[in-house]
Amino acid sequence: MVRLLIFTILLAILFEILVANELTFELPDSEKMCFYENIEQGEQATLEFQVITGGNYDVDLELTAPNGQVLYKDVKKQYDSFTWTAQYKGVHTFCFSNEFSTFTHKIVYFDLQVGDEKPAAEELHGHQTALTMMETSTVNIFESLKTVLDYQTHHRLRESQGRVFAEDLNQRVFYWSVGESLLIILIGIGQILVLRSFFTNTHKTSAATDH
Repeated sequence: MVRLLIFTILLAILFEILVANELTFELPDSEKMCFYENIEQGEQATLEFQVITGGNYDVDLELTAPNGQVLYKDVKKQYDSFTWTAQYKGVHTFCFSNEFSTFTHKIVYFDLQVGDEKPAAEELHGHQTALTMMETSTVNIFESLKTVLDYQTHHRLRESQGRVFAEDLNQRVFYWSVGESLLIILIGIGQILVLRSFFTNTHKTSAATDH
């Protein structure tokens, strides 16, 4: 029982380490933010990003190798995924830019995965004997939880993006309705004034004829 408890705790720690490369941040207007990751030569890395809120949901991204080579560059992208193999050991830089926007902030999510993820059982070096049936089930649950986490992350991103879009649409409809209501009131007041002018002119004309 103690052995299984230690095994489960190690899996939980490993799970926390694996999901630590996700980040959601605010990118102010006319600003540029850079992030850095040390990658070994020959390691494969994948960068996935998505703009959650702000403006047209777009952002510029530039990925640079340690030797200054531009590995990826694109402008006004809503979301994308890029995979590469590091040719040089060192710090890789990826910069998100919102410099083309003068007043709209952006909320950006990105996920950086470096290296090939090993099976959970291979990560537990202290395990000397074969896995029991319960431990094997624990490993399978761990792998399934990682898949569920990925689905939940993408679902939350879509939900957040949809909610912000719906709130923005609701606000626009509200302002449009207020504008239409004011316009109808102004038109009604204008019609009343025009009708009053007709009767006033008729009254003055009748009075002039009598004289």
